[in-house]
Amino acid sequence: MKLVQDQGGKLYVWAKSTRCCGAALIYLETSTEPGERRFRRVSADGIELYLDERLREPDELELDVGGRSRKHVHAYWEGCAYIV
Repeated sequence: MKLVQDQGGKLYVWAKSTRCCGAALIYLETSTEPGERRFRRVSADGIELYLDERLREPDELELDVGGRSRKHVHAYWEGCAYIV
């Protein structure tokens, strides 16, 4: 993934919870900086990928680039925008 490589080659992925319609929804956030969370490295092609240590490793984690003026990486857990 060229965007991640251009920004140092590391991508950190963690879960974030929000409330919608009275229920909790958990989706994924990404950054090229770890912040204050703890991560473990997981296998990925072309980049160093780090997953929040509290998450199990998914069978499939898709990465996509979005945004018009400020490009950023979206992560999809087992093909979904949220964790099931």
